[in-house]
Amino acid sequence: MLRLRPLLIAMTIALTACAPTTHKPGSAATAATPATTANPFFVASTLQYQAPPFDKIKDSDYQPAIEEGMKQQIAEIEKIADQAGAPTFDNTIVAMERTGELLTRVSKVFGAIAQANTNDTLQKIQEEEAPKFAAHQDAIALNPKLFARVKALYDHRDGIADAQSKYLVERYYRNFVRAGAQLSEADKSELRELNKEESTLSTDFGNKLLAATKAGALVTKDKADFAGFSDGEIAAAADAAKERKLDGAWVLSLQNTTQQPAQAELTDRATREKLFKASTERTEHGDGNDTRALIQRLAQLRAQKAKLLGYPTYAAYSLDDQMAKTPEHAIKLMTDMVPAAVGKAKGEAARMQALVDKQKGGFKLAPWDWQFYAEQVRKAEYDLDEAKIKPYFELDRVLHDGVFFAANKLYGITFKERHDIPVYQPDVRVFEVFDADGKSMALWYADYFKRDNKAGGAWEDTFVDQSGLLGTRPVAFNVCNFTKPAAGQPALISFEDVTTMFHEFGHALHAMFSNVKYPLMAGTNTTRDFVEFPSQFNEHWASEPSVFANFAKHYQTGEPMPAELVAKLKKAKTFNQGFATTEYLAAALLDQAWHTIPPGSEKQDVDKFETAALKRYHIDYALVPPRYRTSYFAHIWGGGYSAGYYAYLWSEVLDDDAFYWFREHGGMTRENGQRFRDMILSQGSTQEMDALYRAFRGRDPSVEPLLEQRGLKAEKKEKKSK
Repeated sequence: MLRLRPLLIAMTIALTACAPTTHKPGSAATAATPATTANPFFVASTLQYQAPPFDKIKDSDYQPAIEEGMKQQIAEIEKIADQAGAPTFDNTIVAMERTGELLTRVSKVFGAIAQANTNDTLQKIQEEEAPKFAAHQDAIALNPKLFARVKALYDHRDGIADAQSKYLVERYYRNFVRAGAQLSEADKSELRELNKEESTLSTDFGNKLLAATKAGALVTKDKADFAGFSDGEIAAAADAAKERKLDGAWVLSLQNTTQQPAQAELTDRATREKLFKASTERTEHGDGNDTRALIQRLAQLRAQKAKLLGYPTYAAYSLDDQMAKTPEHAIKLMTDMVPAAVGKAKGEAARMQALVDKQKGGFKLAPWDWQFYAEQVRKAEYDLDEAKIKPYFELDRVLHDGVFFAANKLYGITFKERHDIPVYQPDVRVFEVFDADGKSMALWYADYFKRDNKAGGAWEDTFVDQSGLLGTRPVAFNVCNFTKPAAGQPALISFEDVTTMFHEFGHALHAMFSNVKYPLMAGTNTTRDFVEFPSQFNEHWASEPSVFANFAKHYQTGEPMPAELVAKLKKAKTFNQGFATTEYLAAALLDQAWHTIPPGSEKQDVDKFETAALKRYHIDYALVPPRYRTSYFAHIWGGGYSAGYYAYLWSEVLDDDAFYWFREHGGMTRENGQRFRDMILSQGSTQEMDALYRAFRGRDPSVEPLLEQRGLKAEKKEKKSK
């Protein structure tokens, strides 16, 4: 995924969506210190492309820089707003694009580290600064003099000859209006309070979830509980226990999703049940990490905010500037797929139950059995064993001979690992990226292994964005949560993890290929339901034969994956897609349900609401719970995807359709890659996203490729002979 920062206008970088933090305000961390040259954030980094000087940055540097950054930006904004001269594109729009240099610099680094490598100090800073930053954003977006200048330019935008500049004015005007610039002073005051509260609660949610996920890890002192694990996985579980100072124990950390990957291997049914319940109940124990009260209020205040801004629901507000435009469009796309998805899932369950019965299991299939028996069915029907696949996917080889190899074939770029650029954690690696002509173009950081102080999931973001106006080059990073192998052991990953690597690198390509003048339009700063398109599109190359053959080699012998195993993997591509599609749709529709609550509604009972919502959308299939249940749904309560989780499906329509364009035009060629780079990846959001896609494809996207890729397209029945 892409970690979205809720941007109100180009130069403001929100802290709240970028880090899971929270502590009570008023602690010692609140006081800001004067700017000094000792603080590395007060001057631009002298490292290549202004990469963060992590060898110099201390936790105590963040808050003074954030406070001073907000102070400086407000002064810059007021100077623009108070100009006596008539507003022009340069003295208003371009001037705003240049503001907030210090705040942007520190916010990007702080947001990244507080999410990927947090600690108590960073969490305190996060909680204290989140409401202040919400107020800072409002001070800009609700400045009447500033908005008057933007509106004057918008009202006369037809006089702007340059299309990109004209569109930038339109974007600024729309963003200001959506932020409440046209509200009365009384309504602005109410909005400010709602924004402060929302930022505080979202931050609190993220911090509680991080703590609950750590506390929810499955701990055992009986190694037999982890029967089915490989020796390497057992060793990794022992190392995880040592890191927590738990002698004679083994620890299995939770991933952020409902189902845990380990379910496919654990042979002890009682252990699988414990793991499933630890996952689904992680934030519902009535303790300090219970998130349900926060969620009740977040849903309520978002509805209030929508009403204040003139929308019937928060989802209507959220989608108004997206490709989908309305929640009805997003919901229809999803509900149209529900019957086929659930029907396919039930068929999958029936095959698993038949296997349980054949083995005389004596029980009805339960959610914690799904992964385990799905793997057995896969072995039986496709003769495919995950344990036999993983040895061919060693992480470093996948990176160099897969991810980098595909990028070179398509775009001509090359990579060189840098050991002289400081990192924020020893596992992090840095690569310099060179364009097809050999010129250096970007830096890219890879942080692949799970830590207790790292938020769950996988994501991409930037330390520095590309901008022609500011003369900056991209410094991007990917973060994942793969299990770290024990010392001396290879990092063997699943094909799902391989796909994740390609996905997140697709986001990085979007950021690194950006060739845009204005910061607001650069890189991945697009609509939510477009931003996952380049990343999901890049997933396709993990399975492209020439790429796959280049990286799928045994970690010990270097031998390529046998042709018969490759064929089995390809044949099994649509296996378990009923489950995968159903769990995704359940979560995405749950998101829409929470954000279509009418303003003025009472607080909802979280558990009852979730049950009723799934039933209403006919996706209440007990064997396939939502990919994220409400209480740990980080995307929508703290990750910038509120009312936007549907975006993955919307973008998948685009990515599969675009991939079929490649099929129709010769496949994976440099010419096709360059066209995709020039027309999609380099463009940022320099025009409306649907127009950008039509220019590339020559028409609107078709949903047919998606249905085929997921194996959900109804088979054509042969005509009966007369």
